[in-house]
Amino acid sequence: MSAQAASTGAADGTNWKPKHNPWLIAVVVTVAAFMEILDTTIVNVALPHIAGNLSSTYDDATWTLTSYLVANGIVLTISGWLGKLFGRRHYFLICISMFSLSSFLCGISTSLPELIMFRLMQGFFGGGLQPNQQSIILDTFPPDKRAAAFGLTAIATVVAPVLGPSLGGWITDNYSWRWVFFINVPVGILATIAVSIMVEDPPWARKQKAPLDFVGIGLITIGFGCLEVAVDRGEDEDWFGSRMIVVMAILAFLGIGGAVVWLLRAKNPAVDLRVFKDRNFAVGTGLMGAVGALLYSSAIIVPQFSQQIMGYTATLSGLILSPGGMVVIVLIPLVGIGMKYIQLRYIIAFGFFLMGVSMLWSAQLVPDLDFRHLVLFRMSQTGTMAFLFVPISTITYATLPRELNADGSALFSMARNVLGSLSISGATALVTELRQAHQNQMVHWMTPYHQPFNEYLAHSRAVAVARGYAQGVVNNVAMGRLYKEFQRQVAILAYNEVFMILGIGCMLVVPFCFLMSPLKGGDK
Repeated sequence: MSAQAASTGAADGTNWKPKHNPWLIAVVVTVAAFMEILDTTIVNVALPHIAGNLSSTYDDATWTLTSYLVANGIVLTISGWLGKLFGRRHYFLICISMFSLSSFLCGISTSLPELIMFRLMQGFFGGGLQPNQQSIILDTFPPDKRAAAFGLTAIATVVAPVLGPSLGGWITDNYSWRWVFFINVPVGILATIAVSIMVEDPPWARKQKAPLDFVGIGLITIGFGCLEVAVDRGEDEDWFGSRMIVVMAILAFLGIGGAVVWLLRAKNPAVDLRVFKDRNFAVGTGLMGAVGALLYSSAIIVPQFSQQIMGYTATLSGLILSPGGMVVIVLIPLVGIGMKYIQLRYIIAFGFFLMGVSMLWSAQLVPDLDFRHLVLFRMSQTGTMAFLFVPISTITYATLPRELNADGSALFSMARNVLGSLSISGATALVTELRQAHQNQMVHWMTPYHQPFNEYLAHSRAVAVARGYAQGVVNNVAMGRLYKEFQRQVAILAYNEVFMILGIGCMLVVPFCFLMSPLKGGDK
């Protein structure tokens, strides 16, 4: 290389390389992101304890989830702009330190309004961790090394939501719900120190003038904030039978629609939508959104089924998810080897097909299902993520210009997290709706004119008598037992249908995988 070329490369940052080992940098930033992803699911199993301890209803306690997801979804979208405003390294440090402080404040909250306010803070600062982690990895590793680096990211992104309910259940059952938040503090302190030492900004990611796009940020805030509230609270508020939900839906439509129009026309937009001109990025972001929706929705309904229908404790229901995380860790390196020889779009299509098969196989829930089968169902679902996360992440950024990495990472993470959080609310609401539908269909058989009803009622009476109940209450005990079993079977039918819907959804995604370029891992 000539002296002039070397000088030019130094000026535009072409020759820039990190001073520290890239893998140490990847581990450090991934630990910080892992901490934030864990918090999207770790609180779920603690909600009954939070409600009881803070003298509130369970319904009110769910606002601790809604507030976090609202703030998180908003910041994810504009994290690229905030990174330009403060400098990516400084913004990343602000996010880690403030996320840790917010976690501590959540842990010492003495009332539900306090907890909701601090969860808003936690979501606001936590939202910047994932996209910045992605950007740092993109700039730290050359294209031919990114697949391996994304494997590390995948372990955090896939394992954290899986580990969340297990860890949250164990902490809540054995200690206190407050430790669900306190556990972030020492990890956050160590991550802050490590990031301040190892991470540095390349020339193109340092602090620069970033004009404040009031209109764009305002529309994004209204759109995603109202959308999350509408979906998360819709089931409790009777959907469009509630004036609040109607208003939220209208504001969400106007906010998101207005944001798209404004961001495409603004001179200095809060987030640059030009990234979607790259076909691989546009399709890859959509596919990652589908992955987020499938991962988070299945991660919430499996422990929900095990706790509410099978009667498992929070710890035991969380343990159903854990083996799936181990499968992902084992499979990711093997998939990484295959990516060097097989087109990424084929691997991704195979992954969605396998996930569809696993979801349809999981739609075989029965009242006497054992723990082993639940673990196998979940392992098959989670294991398919190894064929999806790394290949999608690799091909999405393969042809994206370097200067668009920050905005691309923000939108890529936003698609996964926002669709994932919406799917949690959507899956829970769908289970409720399907239970009501099946109850209306099956109640016609709950009559003395139906022989199986009479046989089950007679058996229940005999059981009540054998257990020593007085003759005067035997009939009430038998009817109570029958009603409980009726509700249980209605719920099982609903969960099976949800898994069938998820399986069909996976199959419908497969054709879209072939819209991406015929690249292999490391191709550019």
